[in-house]
Formats: sequence, structure tokens, C-alpha cells
Amino acid sequence: MPIKALPLNCTLKADAGEPSSTDAMIAVLREAFGQHEVEVSETVRVAALDIKPGVTSDEGDGDAWPALRSQILEHDILIFGGPIWMGQIGSVAKRVLERMDAFLSETDDKGHMPSYGKVAVTAIVGNEDGAHFSSAQLFQALNDVGWTIPAVAACYWVGEAMGSTDFKDLKEIPEAVTKTAGMVAANAAHLAGLLKGSPYPPQG
Repeated sequence: MPIKALPLNCTLKADAGEPSSTDAMIAVLREAFGQHEVEVSETVRVAALDIKPGVTSDEGDGDAWPALRSQILEHDILIFGGPIWMGQIGSVAKRVLERMDAFLSETDDKGHMPSYGKVAVTAIVGNEDGAHFSSAQLFQALNDVGWTIPAVAACYWVGEAMGSTDFKDLKEIPEAVTKTAGMVAANAAHLAGLLKGSPYPPQG
């Protein structure tokens, strides 16, 4: 069975036609994952969907989360992308985390949450400090609801403080970003393969 990855772009820009630096970072990871025979699905622009506020898996009429939840869980790797705003991960990403809180009460007969055996990595961009803090926010929350975090799981870029150049506007990708993306992809693909072949033991 091939390993599949789903990128979520948690930019604040709802229009999928509007250029996004998060998309540009996801593209770097997409190429890196391709070198490890991971099938990367089309990126989901989360802000374009009507994800209702709440902490259940279905918040009623018009809620787009149930379909996105199913799509996420059909994949082995989650590429969680988002921008830094005010020194922390943006609000759209936090909405996704809040909806995943429902995983805590959705365990199967082995005590596994729906995300057990699945791997998560991050793609963070911004023009201010906060890449490490944003990744820490994501990793702690994702781990709490069952995701497995590999070694070197964050690929990020931050521009000059109070600067005006975005990642999507760079003429070439910095070598450090490309190198890190390679490590993120290699480690995530390796871990996802291991978990596919050897699931976690029953809990409790």
C-alpha cells in the first residue's frame, strides 16, 4: 500500500486563487516527499471551507468539518501548513486543532484515537519571529489527539522582522529550507511506513 500525505493550508486567505506563502512551503515539501514515493494529494485551503467552531466531529447543518475529517483520516501523513500571526500560529490552524479535540472521545476497541498510527509534520511561514513557538503549539496539540511526530518534523521560513518580502516572493528557495524539507519527508515517510506495518499496541 502506498503512503499518502494530505497538505492542509491554514492561510487566512479564503480564495484558493490568491497566492499563499504557505502553499509555496507546502510545494517544497511536496517535492521532497515525492523523492520517497509518498503520494501527496491536492492541498486543501481550509479557510475556503465552512469549518464551524466547536469541539465535536459534526457541528450540524453546513459544517464542512466531517468531510475534511474523513479526508484527513484517509491519509497516512498530515502536512499541517500555516502562517505566523502575532508570533503564533494563525486562527484557521487553531480551528482545525479544536475540531480534532473530538478524537479524544472517539477511541476504538483498542483504545486508539482515529489519528493513531498517523504522522504529522508542519510547514510554517512568516515575516516575524514565532516559527518554533508555532510548531510547538501544533506538535503539542496534535500529539495530544493521537498524531505521531517524527524527528525533524518542522519545515519553516521567517523573513526579516517587519519586512515586506514573503516566502512566495523569494527568487530561489534557501538551501537550509530545501535540506530541512528533505529530512522532514524522509523521516515522516519512514515513520509512516513503520506504523503501517506495526501499529501501536492496545491502550489501557
